[in-house]
Amino acid sequence: MKYSLIVVLSFFMLSACSAPEQVVHKASLATQNEVSIGQSAVAMPDAFSADVAQQIMLDGGNAIDAAIAAQFVLAVTLPEAGNIGGGGFMLVYKDKESDFIDYREQAPLAAHRDMYLDAHGDVVPYQSVIGILSSGVPGTVAGMWLAHEKYGTLPWKDLVDPAVKLAIEGFVMPQKLAGYISRYSKRLKDKGFDVNFDDYFASAKAGEVFKQPELGATLALIRDEGRDGFYKGKTAKIIADFMANNKGLITEQDLAEYEAKARQPISAKWREYDVLTSPPPSSGGIAIIQWLTMYDQLTKGKDKLEHNSAPYVHLLAEAGKRVFADRAEYLGDPDFVQVPVSELIDPDYIAKRGANISMDSISVTELIKPGLKESEETTHFSIIDKWGNAVSNTTTINLGFGSGVVVEGAGFLLNDEMDDFSAKPGVANVFGAVGGEANEIHPKKRMLSSMTPTIVLKDGKVSVVTGSPGGTTIISSVYTSILNALEFNMSAQETVDAPRFHHQLLPKDVIRYQDGLTPQTVKTLEDMGYTMNNNRFGDLHTIINRDGQLDAGSESHGRGKSIVF
Repeated sequence: MKYSLIVVLSFFMLSACSAPEQVVHKASLATQNEVSIGQSAVAMPDAFSADVAQQIMLDGGNAIDAAIAAQFVLAVTLPEAGNIGGGGFMLVYKDKESDFIDYREQAPLAAHRDMYLDAHGDVVPYQSVIGILSSGVPGTVAGMWLAHEKYGTLPWKDLVDPAVKLAIEGFVMPQKLAGYISRYSKRLKDKGFDVNFDDYFASAKAGEVFKQPELGATLALIRDEGRDGFYKGKTAKIIADFMANNKGLITEQDLAEYEAKARQPISAKWREYDVLTSPPPSSGGIAIIQWLTMYDQLTKGKDKLEHNSAPYVHLLAEAGKRVFADRAEYLGDPDFVQVPVSELIDPDYIAKRGANISMDSISVTELIKPGLKESEETTHFSIIDKWGNAVSNTTTINLGFGSGVVVEGAGFLLNDEMDDFSAKPGVANVFGAVGGEANEIHPKKRMLSSMTPTIVLKDGKVSVVTGSPGGTTIISSVYTSILNALEFNMSAQETVDAPRFHHQLLPKDVIRYQDGLTPQTVKTLEDMGYTMNNNRFGDLHTIINRDGQLDAGSESHGRGKSIVF
């Protein structure tokens, strides 16, 4: 690969860093301890979506209604990740039944396997991450429409209208978002990228009302015409014309033929729990089951490891090497490749994968091969309604502000999800994830994802709803949140704020970690041979149900808000 992964990551990830901002938690722990089983909870990435989701449920809507309304609000108030120009996954648990709505973006009909390679067969720098060619066909509107058709109770118009009003009337720009916009704009200029981001966001000032009239008009068409208000008619023509005029690939045919899909969630036993999680084209669900199972297998009959101690971090890093080796080889869009899900989550197979893990030394990365013999600015929210139904929803336009390109006349940012394909087998994407032929580009194919909305059940009742943004680090955030809540009995706020760490096979022996690991733990891991990279990731939003007492937490460093009511 001709360009440095570190350079790309520094451009996109450092723009997200800023001083911590105070999070408002509507429900104090004292209040949470008093709630009954008939109450509800939301854990949202910003206050606007939290307030709207709460109001929808107070008006009689269920968790799915609240999720749909929140999704559209985030398209207005969380432009770095909330979207109608991207896609995602919604995991639903309703009336004791589970469902998984896949509204992941897909490759346009004109896309092809080698579209990001130059004449020498090398990956062209940045082409899959910035600019109009980096965009897949958006799936968000179709996903929300399918969710509403299957599970919604309130009128569609009532769920989209709050977002319309926020776009047209405006919202007060949070300081952290204004700073993020400013830094991203500067980096675009510094790198010489010619996109129209500033035409739409340069006016954003902290503490001032920010209006998005073009986006408001697009949302109004979606409100009034449903799915067809985006994939057909006026908006579809605006998108297709904009693409044609700027040498993009998405056409009216691409939009008209896009379909969100209902898939069977992965379900696996873990201790006394049933873990419901994300199936392919997510790589995360399989990884979560492998990681949790391997952890139990390797600690069974031994003293409990201290949370975030060097042995704890090392064990989970070693498991991660094996998880990501399998990810690179076997996982892709199940409509195009046969993904061996049952084999990959079989306890006997997982035991074989972990059998050669040593607690005293690091495995040789080059020797970790697939075991069978045959995306960072995202956002997440969690909801439980008064009937015990739950939604875990993760949505993305891939990197912060996606492709950096706004559809002129429609007012929304396009995703840069094409980078989540394997541009060339064995070459890492912007997150350092290596892919193979199973994830190569084909028309109408969905790119592999790390988004991992997850729900944990006990005796048929929701115990934990969790998820996070963060590209490949999503998987680490999700499995550690489950361990925090259920292995270490943390509160929701402790669960989301506890320092996390991540290892993914490549870069070799690198552990990315957040502030909070002790200096002794860091030194011990360095002495073992690890390279320790202190770099924050993710934004967990988790709800925990302990005997009918709900506890919701949104990570304190972000703009999130959690409410129990």
